[in-house]
This record gives sequence, structure tokens and C-alpha cells, in this order.
Amino acid sequence: MPLDLGKEFNQKGAMSSETGSEEAVGSSRVITSVFFALLLDLLGFTLILPLLPSILDHYGQTEDSVYQSLQSIVDWFREAVGVPMETKYNSVLFGGLIGSLFSLLQFVSSPLTGAASDHYGRKPLLILTTLGLMSSYAVWAVSRSFSMFLLSRVIGGICKGNVSLCTAMIADLPCPKARNKGMMMVGIAFSLGFTVGPLMGAYFAINSSKEEVFYHGPAVLALVFSAADLLFIIVMLPETLPKQNKTQVSSVTSGIQESGDLLNPVALFHFSALTRTEDPPSKEKMQNLKVLGLIYFTYLFLFSGLEFTLSFLTHQRFQFTSMQQGKMFFFMGITMALIQGGYARRIKPGHHIRTVRLAIILLIPAFALIGLAWNLKMVYIGLILYSFAAAIVVPCLTTLVSDHGSANQKGTVMGILRSLGALARALGPIVASSVYWIAGAETCFIISSTSFIIPLVLLRRLVGLKQE
Repeated sequence: MPLDLGKEFNQKGAMSSETGSEEAVGSSRVITSVFFALLLDLLGFTLILPLLPSILDHYGQTEDSVYQSLQSIVDWFREAVGVPMETKYNSVLFGGLIGSLFSLLQFVSSPLTGAASDHYGRKPLLILTTLGLMSSYAVWAVSRSFSMFLLSRVIGGICKGNVSLCTAMIADLPCPKARNKGMMMVGIAFSLGFTVGPLMGAYFAINSSKEEVFYHGPAVLALVFSAADLLFIIVMLPETLPKQNKTQVSSVTSGIQESGDLLNPVALFHFSALTRTEDPPSKEKMQNLKVLGLIYFTYLFLFSGLEFTLSFLTHQRFQFTSMQQGKMFFFMGITMALIQGGYARRIKPGHHIRTVRLAIILLIPAFALIGLAWNLKMVYIGLILYSFAAAIVVPCLTTLVSDHGSANQKGTVMGILRSLGALARALGPIVASSVYWIAGAETCFIISSTSFIIPLVLLRRLVGLKQE
């Protein structure tokens, strides 16, 4: 009898081991596929970044009515906060305005895209958003007026749901260790995309033929990357949301209510859309989710503002050219990729809060050093600390948020989180640049760096999460 029990136990153990092995292989396949799909998406998205000032200067020479209207808004803001009348600063402010518009559109569209993926599946929505991005790049490639260019950015802002959908696919993975690894791989895709993409964009713009406008080559390349991404998603990317986990809209009234929860900023901060589902999270989990969303928003609001004003500081204090700015951001991108590849992906489940706390603490001296720097050595020491936080905080917070919500709510959860981040990135640069020019660089960076105490205090409000 004991021998039979032993055999039965060994058989169950072997079956359990085999199941675990299959899950590991499946998770690894999802992580690898998501990484390459997101990398292709980001390479196309980041091609425009170094070209934006030149594109704005190019359209500034025309008499496009839309451009003139936006330029008047920039001029009003410049005069209100005391920005010097200089082409460099005008380009940065105008670029920030375009970036804020893009982020505000993502703020609106991300939670809707995420919730739709809970109903229809991740893959169909990824295909749809990628088709939308392809159309935005096609409009950019043929644009010869600022109105058409702005239209391409509007389409792109509405359709840029790939990041929240990819993080939802990682959140679908059953194993916390796999989710952690997946979120870190998403971070590596971001670092590589934002390092390599801008260089490729600048290269193709410089080597464009005289017969065509300088941004035509990068626009066509972005379209090619997006088309390759679409093909990769269709052929290689598995669906991670099982049919039985897909949500059902019970009525038109409930559908309208859910849409309101996904468009109302207050409801988004409260993750209200989750409370109206058949299987809402527990009260404790909802409380933690609200705190994590607030931490995520506060961190990105402060971080994006200082990131934006960094270009002002280096140009004003050290007379950085556009090439020197590019080298600085390349240094930051490589540093982030090394940290994510060597350290971040080895963070064990349960250690994320401690790691986030450490990274945010390091941001305080990082931005203080940059704000007070009188030589480039101090700037780059600050940038190393800055890059550590940039590589760690968002992936770790995303991993923590991905543990919340049932299997059929992950898209909604990640879409709302992405939306809060987009709102922070829309508002942060405007507020930080206002403080920068009204009170000065040192005051701006010192006030902002000490404000990182706010997310540190909020971290202490998390209940029941491991904080080893």
C-alpha cells in the first residue's frame, strides 16, 4: 500500500513538473514575442524624435494657419513664463506642446483600448492599433502641410495602444516570476527603441535625396517597421486571453457606464471600471491599486517634467548643440539598457517595493546634482543615478499593478495605468518648464527633486504587499 501511494505521488509530481515546464515554455514564448513586437513598434515610433525641431522649423517657413495658431499659443506661454526669445527654446516648447497633445490623446484612448482587449482579446486589438499606426505613418509620409502632419500625430496618439496591450499580455502570464521577467523585457525594449530609433531617424533624414522633403525617408521607414510589426503580430504573437476569460457587456446601459468610468479622470484614479465587473477585486486590493496608480502618476509627473527641462538646462548652462543633446540621451539609453538587462530582470518577486523605494531615493540627489551642476562631470554623475531610476521604477510599478485584477480585467487595469502615465507626461513638462523659467533652473530642480518624497510616502500606504 505505501508503495502504491508512493507511485501515485511520483506520478502526480511528474505531472505537476511537466505542467510547470509547459507553462515556463509558453511564458517564455509570450515574453520573446511581446519583446520583438514592442521593439518594432518603438523603433517606428522614435524615428521622429530627433527630427521634431527641424520639422517645426520647416513648417514655420510656411503660412499654414494651424501652425500659426499653435505658434501664437507657444508665444503666449513663452511671454507668460519669461522664456528668452531664441529659436532653440521655441522648438523645445513647440515640441513639448505636440508631445502633450499626443499624451492627452493616449490618456483618452488607452483605457478604452485595454477594456476592449478584455472583451475581444489582446491580439485583435493589437492588429487594429497597429493598422492605425500604419495609417498615421502613411499620412506623415505624404504630408506637405502642418495640418497633415498634425493629423498624423492625432491618429498616432489615438492608436498608440500597443504598449498597454503588450503589458496586458505579460500580465496575463500565470507565474509572478514570468511576469516580472516580462515587464523588465518591456523596459529593455523601451531602452533599445529610444536609443536606436532616434539615431536611425537622424541618419535617414541627413541622407535623404534633394528631390524629397528630409523627413520622407524616416516616415517611410516608420511605415515599414509598423508593417513588419503587423506581420509579426499576425504570424508569431499568441493570444494570451483564453475565450472563457473574455468579459461580456450585459447591456447598453452598463456599456455606457463602463465607457464613462474609462473617460472620467476621477474614475480612472479610482480604477472604478473594475468595481462594476462580475468579479471585482477585494477592498484591500482596490486600495492598493489606487495607491499604486497615484504613485505611478506622481512619479511620472515629476520625472517627465525634469526630463523635459533637462534640454533647457544643458543648452542654457553648457551651450549644448543638438548633437551633444543626442549624445547625452544616447548615454542615458545605453545605461538604462545595461541596468535593465543586468540588474532589473533579476529582481525577485516581493522585492519590487524596496527596489522602487531605492530608485526614487536616488532621484533626489540625481536631480539636485544636475540642477546645481557647474561642470559636466556633475551632470553625468546625476544622469547615471537618473538612468538607474528610469530603468527600474516604471517596470517595477507595472509588475506590481499587473498582480491586481482577475484574468479578464488585465487589459482594463494596464490601460488605466497607461492612461494615468500619459496624463502625467502631458502635464509634467508644462508645469516644470513654467517653474524653470519663472524661478530659475536651480529652484526648479531642487523643488522637483525634493517632491519625490511624495511617492516615497505613498509607498508606505500599500497594505499587504511584500516589502522585504
